[in-house]
Amino acid sequence: MSEGCTPKLVYERWTDPVAGHILEAADIDVIKLDLTAPAEDGWALMESAHGYQVATRTDVASLPDGEQWLVGPALVQRCEQLLAVCSAGAGYDVIDVEACTRAGIAVCNNSGPGAEAVAEHALGFMLDLAKRITGADRALRRGPLRDRQGLRGSQLLGKTLGVVGLGAIGRRLVELCAPFGMEILAYDPYVDEASAAQRGVSLVQLDELVERSDFVQVTCPLTAETHGLFGSAQFAAMKPSAFFITTARGAVHDEAALYDALVTGGIAGAGLDVFHEEPPRPDNPLLHLDNVVATPHVAGITTEAARDIAIATATQWQAIFEGRLPPRLLNPDAWPRYCEKFNEIFGFRPSTATALEKESPSR
Repeated sequence: MSEGCTPKLVYERWTDPVAGHILEAADIDVIKLDLTAPAEDGWALMESAHGYQVATRTDVASLPDGEQWLVGPALVQRCEQLLAVCSAGAGYDVIDVEACTRAGIAVCNNSGPGAEAVAEHALGFMLDLAKRITGADRALRRGPLRDRQGLRGSQLLGKTLGVVGLGAIGRRLVELCAPFGMEILAYDPYVDEASAAQRGVSLVQLDELVERSDFVQVTCPLTAETHGLFGSAQFAAMKPSAFFITTARGAVHDEAALYDALVTGGIAGAGLDVFHEEPPRPDNPLLHLDNVVATPHVAGITTEAARDIAIATATQWQAIFEGRLPPRLLNPDAWPRYCEKFNEIFGFRPSTATALEKESPSR
């Protein structure tokens, strides 16, 4: 770094303290953003920041003006020194990527480290719904139980799995389902047929996937392309015996349309880790259906994932401030302007890698 200029990184929280321990050894000024402090204190900090580890939507949801700490056009315009922003996990819907790209701000996520946790959770939903584990538990607790046959479930063996989004999570889910001998379909416009075939996956259009699948698993990120991807038409096309499962983001599916499909028998059940409003209100109609298994956006929250994500987060920030290409850069179009800004602030240009491929938005 140029003399007298130390990178300033602002964060709201780490998934594991190990991130802080790693960054303590680097020449980086790491400062915590207190979301409960007066807004002017937060802005004074943010306006001088070079990097921002973005607060999650869940963290700011209960604050009156919490949304201001997500990376939208207003924050981008106000924080002129900002060079890079990173999300805590694979999802990056808390960041306006286009606004950042226009301003020469690098946007990164942490896809990969938490994939195992989310993929296992998704498989857990499949087993729970097929075997009616939660449903049987509820019935047993209500008692007395007179007819076990009414709780008859099904098996995963030989069924068809449809994966929407073949990123890190989707790919790992495919691997976990291999012992069940399932036919695997996938919809992902960013993946080519050869890559899918290497994983034993058949690429299809979304219409075909929902019509043929016994389990529809949504593992894609929330983007302009995926917002509202699942609505009445998609649920109507599914088999009455099929299950809809999502560990993505709530806005990818229409909750009212899903509710209608569940209460009318259009589909057999749903496993939901995400909702439009998080945490969902207790009176959310979906939470009162016996054919719904729900968790409060915890699929990626495991001890192992938290540590892995924290390590990946810290090492990515090290790479950024050392002038190297971020390993999980989401907006390569920002790179030329980013390099100019970086040079203006720190006195040297980052790695001039030019062959930046646009990959599938990964979860």
